[in-house]
Amino acid sequence: MIDCQYKNLESSTSEIKHKYGSNIHILSDAYLLTLLSRLCSKNTIQPEINRFITMIYENLIRIVLSNEFPKAHTSVETRMIQYNPEAVFEGELLSPHKKTVVVSMARAGILPSYVVYDTLNYIIDPKIIRQDHFTLNRSTDNTGKVVGCNISGYKIGGGIDNVFLLIPDPMGATGVSIKEVLKIYREKISGNPQKIIAIHLIITPEYIRKIQTELPELIVYACRLDRGLSSKEILNTIPGTYLQEERGLNKNDYIVPGGGGFGEILNNSYV
Repeated sequence: MIDCQYKNLESSTSEIKHKYGSNIHILSDAYLLTLLSRLCSKNTIQPEINRFITMIYENLIRIVLSNEFPKAHTSVETRMIQYNPEAVFEGELLSPHKKTVVVSMARAGILPSYVVYDTLNYIIDPKIIRQDHFTLNRSTDNTGKVVGCNISGYKIGGGIDNVFLLIPDPMGATGVSIKEVLKIYREKISGNPQKIIAIHLIITPEYIRKIQTELPELIVYACRLDRGLSSKEILNTIPGTYLQEERGLNKNDYIVPGGGGFGEILNNSYV
């Protein structure tokens, strides 16, 4: 017989208070913020960088699974069944039947995507999980400001109708990369996803403004909101109160405080 405490699981995640809307989830998690601060420190180098990213994304996908993915009533016999016929756990668990596509965006998104994809294979039927790949880079003007995104190649393994489309990309800075990736799916691939979920380490007000205007269906999870170039007055307001006055990008569209260019950091491109 089912124990009533497991009949209807409620997912609760600690999030910061903001006025960006219900699709934006900025976590209030001391553990993840501590890992992220270590990751972004100028003194952190490989191999610690990869380890911190892995630890953070293992937790982020856990939160996304609990909050966004369907659950199903399940019965599982435990090892104690040989001694007691009551040794059956019954309750809501994550359903293994949700078709899911994980998007790997080279370069910074390669490791986060792998972590998410690998974790999902332990929760969902591996036969209905796919990983797609995009190679892209920022397009800048002669001042270094981001003006677009160049996609030089992609490998998409099938349709996206009714799937959960997950995009693990460390930095939600301008929103241009995700916009261009989703444009490819819309123009080249059949079907409409049930949910599109971006999973970030850090996002900015500029990113939020972009997706609210051009990608309103996007669900966002992030460890941190960086608006470090906002005025003192703005920093003393609840995020989103004066969204048009919030700033988190410098003149070259890098995040402040941020963590530096994660594509370069992950791959030791300076060596």
